[in-house]
Amino acid sequence: MTTDTTPKILVVDDDPAIRNLVHRFLNQKYQVDSAADGASALELFEQFKPLLVILDWNLPDTTGYHLCQEMQRRTNVFVIMLSSRTDEADKLKVLSAGADDYICKPFGLAELAMRIEVVLRRMRPVTSSRIVFD
Repeated sequence: MTTDTTPKILVVDDDPAIRNLVHRFLNQKYQVDSAADGASALELFEQFKPLLVILDWNLPDTTGYHLCQEMQRRTNVFVIMLSSRTDEADKLKVLSAGADDYICKPFGLAELAMRIEVVLRRMRPVTSSRIVFD
């Protein structure tokens, strides 16, 4: 069951099997929407206003790297990149572009769930304590 306060996650992957599996899995706990390419991802991003985006590197019309940069220009959305690329330079490039985490394919759903929780934990409310001096 999801509510208005349930975090929204946008899943962007051109592989329908991965996209649907991740969507169904996350939909048990979060509000989820999904897209198969960069153009529809940006459109959904504006309408859905997700807190976190799970983003594939290889998309038919753009790269996850460029999409991550564009989304970061618009909001401070959390991004977890999914990729079959295992080269350290690729990981560093995406993380420096604003991604919060990088998961190599193949991946397990339990690992994905835990990494999402870890990223969302960063959303701690900031409270200021007022110090009173006598």
